[in-house]
Amino acid sequence: MWYTNIIEKGIIPDSLIRIKIRSLLKQRLREERKNYNVEDLISELKNSPIAIETKAANEQHYELPATFFEKVLDKYLKYSCGYWEQSFTQLHEAEKKMLELTIERADLKDGQDILELGCGWGSLSLFMAQKFSNSKITVVSNSNSQREYINEKADRLGVKNLHVITADMNDFNTDLHFDRVVSVEMFEHMRNYQKLLYRINDFLKPTGKLFVHIFSHTKLAYKFEVKDSSDWMSKYFFTGGIMPSEKLFDHFQDHLSIEKRWHMNGIHYQKTAEAWLARMDSNKNEILPIFENTYGYQDAKKWWVYWRIFFMACAELWGYKDGKEWSISHYLFSKRNPN
Repeated sequence: MWYTNIIEKGIIPDSLIRIKIRSLLKQRLREERKNYNVEDLISELKNSPIAIETKAANEQHYELPATFFEKVLDKYLKYSCGYWEQSFTQLHEAEKKMLELTIERADLKDGQDILELGCGWGSLSLFMAQKFSNSKITVVSNSNSQREYINEKADRLGVKNLHVITADMNDFNTDLHFDRVVSVEMFEHMRNYQKLLYRINDFLKPTGKLFVHIFSHTKLAYKFEVKDSSDWMSKYFFTGGIMPSEKLFDHFQDHLSIEKRWHMNGIHYQKTAEAWLARMDSNKNEILPIFENTYGYQDAKKWWVYWRIFFMACAELWGYKDGKEWSISHYLFSKRNPN
């Protein structure tokens, strides 16, 4: 479109970009509510591969080196929603609190065999490994660079109970069995929850449980697809993704049933994304050379703008209607047939 070049030059004020983002959010809600048919979506998901566009998803977020995320994220390198208590002013506080909340709600204990699916840069992986020294922890990432980063960091920290695997979730399987399987913001990149939960059921010991952290909409579940120029997020940052609804998993309980659920206001993610944006801006001089090495000198400034808009879009989405439209959801699943 004609306005793309103007956006890429970075000359449009953030205030105007945010107005446009909020307008697109209203448009998206109107379209989804008008055409919403949850039965059709569930049928499509059940007939899909476990995940699609895995290569694109990997490239969109993880072709950038860890050094970029070290500048944007905080101490725990948590590339997912933090939990902001009212007294918190620093991102690392919110990162740590959500990690602690994950451990509490997943009912993790020392000595358990734990599998993490979609481990990112190792925030939860290393947190668990250090806290539960008697546990054997296996974690899976779709990115080899993440595996290398986590292994190097584990060596520096003296962590010996962590095993990192690189695998596409369509292909991942194991003969090992676990007391807990945990997953933080990976299920949004999956499609066939029926197949995935069936497979996870096999990974679990008879009394094992699955904990899932996802972002969600209060009522609507929808796909991220590139239909026109307004589908900017789908094209550049979330190809093949899903926005689950808070009750989407209710339709996929053949093997694992939801034992407990928690829903948190979207303001937690709004604050997280705003913190990422602020840290990115404050580290611009260090980040631009990283972009030049990754995207090339000609495209570095364009991608600087794109990443800033991505963080603004995340902040505006989860802050929409005071965080009451889109949310963060936690689920604890247990086996239907524990024998």
